[in-house]
Amino acid sequence: MPDKNARKNRITILDEERHRVPFSKGLTANAIMASGLAPGRAYYVAADLEEYLISEGKLEIQANELRKLIYNFLKEKTGEHYAVNYWRYNSFSSMNKPLVILIGGSTGVGKSTIATMLATRLSIVRIVSTDAIREVMRAFFSRELMPTIHTSSFDAESELIHPLPAHVDPVVAGFREQSLSVLVGVRAIINRALKEGTHIIIEGAHIVPGFIAPEQFQDALIVPLLVTVGEEKMHRSHFYIREVETQGTRPFQRYVEHFENIRKIQDYIVHLAKVTGVKTIESVNLDSAVSEVVDYIVNAAYEMAKKEKVEQEAGQLI
Repeated sequence: MPDKNARKNRITILDEERHRVPFSKGLTANAIMASGLAPGRAYYVAADLEEYLISEGKLEIQANELRKLIYNFLKEKTGEHYAVNYWRYNSFSSMNKPLVILIGGSTGVGKSTIATMLATRLSIVRIVSTDAIREVMRAFFSRELMPTIHTSSFDAESELIHPLPAHVDPVVAGFREQSLSVLVGVRAIINRALKEGTHIIIEGAHIVPGFIAPEQFQDALIVPLLVTVGEEKMHRSHFYIREVETQGTRPFQRYVEHFENIRKIQDYIVHLAKVTGVKTIESVNLDSAVSEVVDYIVNAAYEMAKKEKVEQEAGQLI
């Protein structure tokens, strides 16, 4: 039978349009995770918040008031860092401008895992892999027409059809050519997200620092970053873990045979990140890496939104 006390203590949130929405610990925890808190801690904060609202008799609360209360709870229970992150995330989210997160990195650094965990923390439902984009492109463009997309990013040099100058590294040249082809699809995905007004994460080896300029997409908050693994032994171990987790569908030996190429591509994109000012995240400890990514994205997007707001206000004064 339904719990009468549960019905009696049901909390209702009034949104900006005066619509009534039932309070949910799960949804509140999801909102709190945008601060960078891990799911477990975020849920405990949400549970404490619910208990406080009931004890204070606040069974109907404005959405803005609830956000302020969450901020104060975070500040008191977890520290100012998480409280500020939460507030900043809400600040740029209120602009109704899509957040497009671009996560690059060489093969095997943990991009997909970080993207999945990041999506949970920021309540983003769309993740697209550049490998998936490349697979779709293979169905439309034959090997004769676009040869480099029919191989892996780390051995695309095997499909180069033009002779290269002596000073050009064929591994890097093949990787560049494949990435530039795949980025046609990436830009189409971004434009689709803009039309739909949805946040999205695009991850993959083909997200190369500097190849997509944020200023090309004025109607979005574009945040690029690069994931790396500096220590070779640790990077190599990622492929063994991947083989086990995928039950052999992504065999360890294949990646080890091309490990030198994979490291060469990482050196190249790390150099580009330094040149273009793209943030680099070292993927040593997964939880730490995800927390660093959340911190960076929330603050980078907030600064972009703030700068844009200042420019708009300045334009109105002219």
